[in-house]
Amino acid sequence: MTSPAYKRVLLKLSGEALMGEQSYGIDPAFAGNIAKEISEVHQLGIQTAVVIGGGNIFRGVAESTRGLDRATADYMGMLATVMNGLALVDAIEKTGTETRLVTAIEMREIAEPFIRRRAVRHLEKDRVVVFAAGTGNPYFTTDTAAALRAMEIRADVILKATKVDGIFTADPNLDAGAKHLDRISYLEVLEQQLKVMDATAISLCMDNKLPIVIFNLKTPGNIKRAVLGDEVGSLISV
Repeated sequence: MTSPAYKRVLLKLSGEALMGEQSYGIDPAFAGNIAKEISEVHQLGIQTAVVIGGGNIFRGVAESTRGLDRATADYMGMLATVMNGLALVDAIEKTGTETRLVTAIEMREIAEPFIRRRAVRHLEKDRVVVFAAGTGNPYFTTDTAAALRAMEIRADVILKATKVDGIFTADPNLDAGAKHLDRISYLEVLEQQLKVMDATAISLCMDNKLPIVIFNLKTPGNIKRAVLGDEVGSLISV
């Protein structure tokens, strides 16, 4: 079997990834499918961390435009990520893989507070670590949280799961002439204002030369292909 291309990865999942074909909330069956793929990657001996979003339950930025205070809306969004984290941890543990839910906001009855050295130790002890509550600060997205946590645990790559097959010159759902980009630099993403991750997250990865693989989560087996280094999706690097 092909050797994994990375030893430690951080998988960024949007909250919408847990919806499946629903319009809101969590689809347990689809969450179970994602959990199986994460478990398969983990069984390859790859230390695996996950940052989960909350858009399937609550979008802080969207709600703030409707009159809710932005900081309050963002905190509510962080709580939504914790709900998703609990669901994902439950689904992963049903596959027989040990996990830890770690949050940026303390809520000790249901999760561990984020302590960098402890999180790294969990990975070294062969546990999947799910990070929730973003960075713990308003005005920062879960993309930025993914970049930050990836730096802190010294991940080899960020795997960003999306609904499309990587990065395109335009939205492929709206423009039939959109071209797929196999590889692109951090600067090109920023200059072209491509909405693959927010600018803060891209800048963090650029400063630390951390590669980002953008791929389609809905294609079964893509997480495993990405960690094995197969040509899947698009690569953002130097």
